[in-house]
Amino acid sequence: MAKISPLMIAPPAIFAGLAVLFYVGMFREGKDDLQSVFIGKPAPSIETTAELPGFTPASQSDLAKGEVTLVNFWASWCPPCRAEHPKLLELAKEHNIIGVNFKDTARAASSYLTDDGNPFAGVAFDPLGRTAIDWGVTAPPETFILDGDGTVLYRFAGPLIGSDYEQRFLPELNKALGK
Repeated sequence: MAKISPLMIAPPAIFAGLAVLFYVGMFREGKDDLQSVFIGKPAPSIETTAELPGFTPASQSDLAKGEVTLVNFWASWCPPCRAEHPKLLELAKEHNIIGVNFKDTARAASSYLTDDGNPFAGVAFDPLGRTAIDWGVTAPPETFILDGDGTVLYRFAGPLIGSDYEQRFLPELNKALGK
């Protein structure tokens, strides 16, 4: 009778265990949500040391004006930011949007907003990315929904386009608006 070595059983058993773990993870509730430690807390500061010439600067007081506010982190070099830009222009017709440009040059950011339109009520210019770090932004674009008091209600990582926008972001925005 042949003896089976534990070394022959271990790799397939480990593989099967990982496969089950990954399968369960793919179908768990909220698998697409990227939680923020700021949910339910006051928004971090958006004060920056530089301004984007020719555009209304954003300040901390802009985050708590008594109305729902969107804070969008973007960059001119970011293709997904460019993809979502038409949606931001559309949203700006009905909503207060603060833009935080980060890890960009003033010239490129100004040119982008001048050429493609400015959806932002105020623009914070963060060339070193410090504000993005304070907010926990992993990569542009990211959009936060704040209530009228400046409390973070929701974080959306990725461009505001397509079914992801419609199925995840829009319901959270409507909930914040009381719709």
